[in-house]
Amino acid sequence: MERRNRNILVVLIGIVIVVAMLSSFGLGLFAPDTAKIQLPTPGASQSPEPAGNEDYVRVEITPQTVQYVIEHTLSRPESYGRTVTIEDFWGEGQSGVTRATVWVDGGWTHTTATQPGGTVRHSIVGDDQFWLWYEGSSRVLTGSADEDSADLEGQRIPTYEDVLKLKESDIAAAGYEDKEGVACIHVETVPDSQGYVESYWISVDSGLLACAETSLEGQLVYRMSAFAVERPVPADASFALPDGTVLHTVGSGS
Repeated sequence: MERRNRNILVVLIGIVIVVAMLSSFGLGLFAPDTAKIQLPTPGASQSPEPAGNEDYVRVEITPQTVQYVIEHTLSRPESYGRTVTIEDFWGEGQSGVTRATVWVDGGWTHTTATQPGGTVRHSIVGDDQFWLWYEGSSRVLTGSADEDSADLEGQRIPTYEDVLKLKESDIAAAGYEDKEGVACIHVETVPDSQGYVESYWISVDSGLLACAETSLEGQLVYRMSAFAVERPVPADASFALPDGTVLHTVGSGS
């Protein structure tokens, strides 16, 4: 009887140990991953982890992880203004330059683009519609908007969604890089069928694409840059048509 009781006691102790081990180590295998992702910072490998950072998981940026990191850690501000410079490089160092002022607020975007010849084009996108017109003209083209409508004026301003659309096999390199003083996630593609290589720098601070370049055989042929961001959008930003119709009021959210 005493031996039987001893065996039962051993079994119970074993059960307690197993339960304790599962509680300490095993639950993490079944519980959802709620840890937050922390982007690496320059020199992070030489710096100790900050204290009290147990809730963060440091993720290295590689061609395999960069799209996940971008999608789950970056987001654009709801309201901002910035100037975008678009350069198309031709032969012998010549270039065509387009400068665009972009205002974004409450889901609305107003872009004013001054093209190389001096022509100024406006576009407003919001509420599933777009409006497009030239400076000095009262004629406005309008229609239903889609995901590409914010680039109606043909200025080819990419966004980080362009990076998310890439196939993983098309990403040649990815990492963390400083670009013109802006901390960025950098992505470079493999050459396409025509030999073009795309490079993107996405600001970690604003979540906006700070720079994009296209090169062919090592020669730069296109650059988009917008390193400075004003948040929120300037108070004098306008979302009005040439006839004075106000489509959106800054700060109204609609």
